[in-house]
Amino acid sequence: MLKSIDLDIDAGKQLAAVGKALSSEVRIDIIKLLYRQEYNIKEIAERLELAPSSAAAHIRVLEEAGIVRTTLLPGIRGSMKLCSLQVECASISFHTKEKGHQQIETIEMPIGNYVDYRVTPTCGIVSLKGPIDDEDEPRCFYNPERMHAKLLWLGDGYVEYRFPNNSIKSGEPSRIEISAELCSEDHDYNMEYPSDLTLWVNGIEAATWECPSDFGGRRGRLNPEWWPDKNTQYGMLKTWAITTEGIYLDDEKFSGKTIKEFGLSEREYISVRLGVKDHAIHKGGMNLFGNGFGDYEQDIVMKIYK
Repeated sequence: MLKSIDLDIDAGKQLAAVGKALSSEVRIDIIKLLYRQEYNIKEIAERLELAPSSAAAHIRVLEEAGIVRTTLLPGIRGSMKLCSLQVECASISFHTKEKGHQQIETIEMPIGNYVDYRVTPTCGIVSLKGPIDDEDEPRCFYNPERMHAKLLWLGDGYVEYRFPNNSIKSGEPSRIEISAELCSEDHDYNMEYPSDLTLWVNGIEAATWECPSDFGGRRGRLNPEWWPDKNTQYGMLKTWAITTEGIYLDDEKFSGKTIKEFGLSEREYISVRLGVKDHAIHKGGMNLFGNGFGDYEQDIVMKIYK
C-alpha cells in the first residue's frame, strides 16, 4: 500500500532529499510511470528514451528520498532491479517547532557505546574495516572493539545507551527527539520480514515502529566495499519525539504519554533502549546502523529542547 510523506521545515535532511528528487522533470516522469505499475530499470530507460546508466542514477535519487523502492530479482542474464513507487502523496509544512528563544542540545551516540545488551542470534557487530569478533556469538558484544562498531544486529533482544543530562538537571526539557537508522533482521536480507522495533526511555516504553523489511537488493549508500551484497544494506531513519503534548513517531502522534512521565532530570543520565519486546507481534530482530553504514551519515542522535 502506498504511503504519504508529511514533512515540516525541521526535517532538514529528508526535506532536502525529497526536494532534490522532485527537481528533475525526468524523475517526475519516472514517478508517473511507476504510479501505473512496476518496471525494471531497463524498461524505464526504454520507455523514457534514456541511457540505462542515466535511468539508474535517477532511480537512486528517488530511492534516497524514500519515494521509490528497488528489489533485486533474478533475470535471464544475472539480476535486475525492479522499481516500485512507495509514496502516493507528499505534503510540506513550513511550520517549525523550534522557537527563537529555545536552546537545542544535540548529542550523537556511537552505536557501539552501549552499556547493556541482551541479544540472541542472528547477531553480530562490524566496523568499517570488517567483523568485530565472531558472528552469532552473543558474548562477543562485550569485545572492547565494539566502540568502533558501525553496524550491529540481533535476532531478538535490545541494546541500551546512556546519554548525559547535565544540561537539564534543574528541570525537565519541553521536548526530546531520538533518531536512528534501523530495520528488521533476517539471514541475509528479506524485503518481506516485518519486525516491531521499540524505544524505551528511562525504562519506560515510548513507542513501537512496525518495520516492514530487512532491507537489501541495492547497496547502502555508505557501505564499505567489503560488505557483501547479499547482506542487509540499509534501514529507515526514524525519529521518536517525547513532548509536553504526547509521543510522536515521525511527527505522527503515537500516544498521550507526556515528557514528565519519563523523569529525565531525576537520574544522572537518560537511558535509551532500542530493541524487540518480549511479547512483540512481529519478532523480526533489529539492524542498527551507525555513521559509515546504510544510507544516513549519523549514529543515534538525541536532541534536547530546553
